[in-house]
Amino acid sequence: MTDVLKTIFTIAVILLSTKLLGLLMRKLGLPQVIGGILAGLLIGPTIWGSFIPANDFFPLSAKFVDTFSEIGVILVLFSAGLETNLKELKELGFTAFVVAMGGVLLPLALGTGVGMIFVYPETHDIFSAIFIGVIMCATSVGITVETLKELGKLNSKVGTIIVSAAIIDDVIGIVVLTVFMSVAGDSGSTSPILEAINPSGNALISILWMCVYFVIAIGGGVFISKLFHWISEKHPDTHRLPIYSLAVCFIYAVVAEVVFGVADITGAYIAGVVLSTNHRCAQYVDKKVAINSYMLFGPIFFAHIGMEISFEGFNGGIILFALAFVAAAIIGKILGCGLTSRMFKFGWRDSMIVGFGMIARGEVALVVAQKGIRSGLMDGTHLTVVVMLVLVSSVLCPLCLKALSGGDKKPPLSEIIEQKESESQKAV
Repeated sequence: MTDVLKTIFTIAVILLSTKLLGLLMRKLGLPQVIGGILAGLLIGPTIWGSFIPANDFFPLSAKFVDTFSEIGVILVLFSAGLETNLKELKELGFTAFVVAMGGVLLPLALGTGVGMIFVYPETHDIFSAIFIGVIMCATSVGITVETLKELGKLNSKVGTIIVSAAIIDDVIGIVVLTVFMSVAGDSGSTSPILEAINPSGNALISILWMCVYFVIAIGGGVFISKLFHWISEKHPDTHRLPIYSLAVCFIYAVVAEVVFGVADITGAYIAGVVLSTNHRCAQYVDKKVAINSYMLFGPIFFAHIGMEISFEGFNGGIILFALAFVAAAIIGKILGCGLTSRMFKFGWRDSMIVGFGMIARGEVALVVAQKGIRSGLMDGTHLTVVVMLVLVSSVLCPLCLKALSGGDKKPPLSEIIEQKESESQKAV
């Protein structure tokens, strides 16, 4: 079978399995994103790799899935940016920053404590212990955003706080990683351009360079917003709008990571916020982007999380370390973000929604862990512990958000679009 046919077959299996398990989860009263993660776990090499020799059909494992998954999370964050209430974001900006700080500092402290108990006795390296806390700083906002969409709470006050805090959280996490790796004797930059202008890995230069990105992104966003306003006035509701918008999204994402060392998903979210200033245009673009996201790239993104999970190298000591690591990472986000939300007079339920909405970890935590392994700050066998956190938090986050949200639920955007299209066809 040719590579093209392998790709087509893999996409077909992922789409079918994620949709069927997603529908099953919905019947059980659970968020559909859990079905996507479980589908990836079931069809990937995690479970079957040890029993079935690699072949063209099963278990599924393909390099293109990484690319499609990355596009998927970029589209999820871009869509979240398009749905952002900019007025409310300005009002809640300080609150989101404080919540994000709580979600970084407490997990960092708890993680360092876990590292001192389980890692330091083996390595006798204080940096290795602190690095365990650095891994816990990251938040995977993609799962949370999709769950909030499904619950109809993405553009609520609580939803805005969660998404804004998660984005700020990731930026602070990158800064913490940069500073830590600089002190530990290695560069934390993922940007080849940043590494070229800052070969010594000076933390201050890296932070200032990241700040330059936000100045340029926001400054350029003013021009882009006016340009799109002119285009939408001259050519309203035409296909050129979503096409131009996707181009802006991808350019913002690439420039963010490659040039400035800021996560690509942060660039995608900022692009969405920039275009959200033209509300009518943003609504039209979001509807078109959502179709691509929920029909193709979104399912692959969530399946990819399940396919990446591995249980190799587990033993008694690793399991005990994993339990402490996962508990500290989850409790740190719940208390760090939830209690700071409470300080701003959020109700207890809303505070807990914010706290649980920040617990999900994903590709950022894995990337940070892999950076630590390459730098000798982390043992390769400990990657399984980080994967365990990704699995538990990815499933626990939507479950808890669903439970805390109660019966106050709106249908997801995908169902709204399907319903409107069905009504249009009946009218014709």
